[in-house]
Amino acid sequence: MEPSQVAIIGSGLIGRSWAMVFAAGGFKVKLYDIAQQQLTSALENIRTQMKELEKSGVLKGSLSAEQQLALISVCTDLKAAVEGAAFIQECTPENLELKKKIFNQLDLIVGDNVILSSSTSCLLPSKLFTGLKHVKQCIVSHPVNPPYFVPLVEIVPHPETDPSTTERTYALMKKIGQSPVKLNREIEGFVLNRLQYAVISEAWRLVGEGVMSPTDVDLVMSDGLGMRYAFIGPLETMHLNAEGISSYCERYAEGMRLVLNTFGPVPEFSGETVQKVNQALSEKIPVVPKVLDARRKWRDECLTGLAKLKTQMKSD
Repeated sequence: MEPSQVAIIGSGLIGRSWAMVFAAGGFKVKLYDIAQQQLTSALENIRTQMKELEKSGVLKGSLSAEQQLALISVCTDLKAAVEGAAFIQECTPENLELKKKIFNQLDLIVGDNVILSSSTSCLLPSKLFTGLKHVKQCIVSHPVNPPYFVPLVEIVPHPETDPSTTERTYALMKKIGQSPVKLNREIEGFVLNRLQYAVISEAWRLVGEGVMSPTDVDLVMSDGLGMRYAFIGPLETMHLNAEGISSYCERYAEGMRLVLNTFGPVPEFSGETVQKVNQALSEKIPVVPKVLDARRKWRDECLTGLAKLKTQMKSD
């Protein structure tokens, strides 16, 4: 059954972004939270964002901002919020007990065809869903922050998740314009954060050991590796940087192992290196709400422009 209505549980940053993504795809959205004021604020925020996106010509979907806004309603009653929804996306704070409480409540009121999905970025499905009556319908759909501007979604099954749940979730994410990827099994950190943490870890060691300044380390990524990683991944990069993967490994495996063996232990992310990185970034972007918000807005505008370019390049 293909959903025409979805429910979003939680109206924070991720919940609001999911609501916008689904509305852009033409779906009716019920946005749930425990406080009406939180929902009122969320709707105002969504309206402002949609109007700005429409004005800039980068609003997703074929519907106008007003048409998309008309698809989003709010609710403070959980049972009423999920009534009629075939897909439920949980977006509460990253707290295991809170999320388990929500899923236990949902487990009591949903039918056998509803997909129960979590936005968690690090909690394993086996910790979230084990013991639920509808565990076969449970899955993690981990977005990248902010989901509206970065389309990747990691789909992570519980060991008991029915394969049809995975396939339906994958198809739905494709339908609303996201870029889903499927994990064959759960693993700590999923995949995006495992790759991200590997980069962060080495960046931190390089700064801590005085090899390079924090600003220059970021530049290595933004004007170096990040340029090609915006379009191709590390494995395709290897493939293209030689006469295929086999050739790359023949040429560079020994050198890679030599370098990798010099990597230090996992950093503590504390002490002098924190001060060094904080000083460099605070000089560039002062830790003031107005300044941080402006930089985030600039980031989102860049991501929007990049997404348009990628779409254009794919169509060419």
